Amino acid sequence: MRPERTDGAGGGGLVIPMAWLYAEYLADELLLTGDLMEPTTLEYRAGRDALALTIFLSDGAVADALPAVRVDELRLLTAYGTEWRQWICERLDELDRRAAPGCPPDPGLGLARAAWRWLEETEMLAADLDAIGAPSWAPPGRAAEEAAQVWTPAWQLGLPLGHLAVHLY
Repeated sequence: MRPERTDGAGGGGLVIPMAWLYAEYLADELLLTGDLMEPTTLEYRAGRDALALTIFLSDGAVADALPAVRVDELRLLTAYGTEWRQWICERLDELDRRAAPGCPPDPGLGLARAAWRWLEETEMLAADLDAIGAPSWAPPGRAAEEAAQVWTPAWQLGLPLGHLAVHLY
């Protein structure tokens, strides 16, 4: 895990989760640059949290700017069809196993876990991509639109949004 900073030279100070905050900042910048979604929407938050988790849990130090190698790595990690959810769970578990016994918990890891919990537990209404192109028995109009929607975990909306933002970067 990357080192964290405290507010003073001595021990016992406020621990600031710099690695997580920087990952969130980079995710925000990617999404804002892509101008894909209003920053006040839940979809935007899902995209930001999915990207921040990916950045935070990926190997290697986060540079001041995203070099082309890091952008390519983010594209691969967030691509459709990858086992992103499984990768996130494995990386979080691995970081838990590496934690030193008796040491205070890593605040960045705590924030990453909170973001993952939100992405897993929050459901959002989205277009049912499996139903597109299939014959619809719903009457035309508003009922047809609602029939073509399904409740899905937030990460399933945030991940493609994050991938598109990385692709447009």
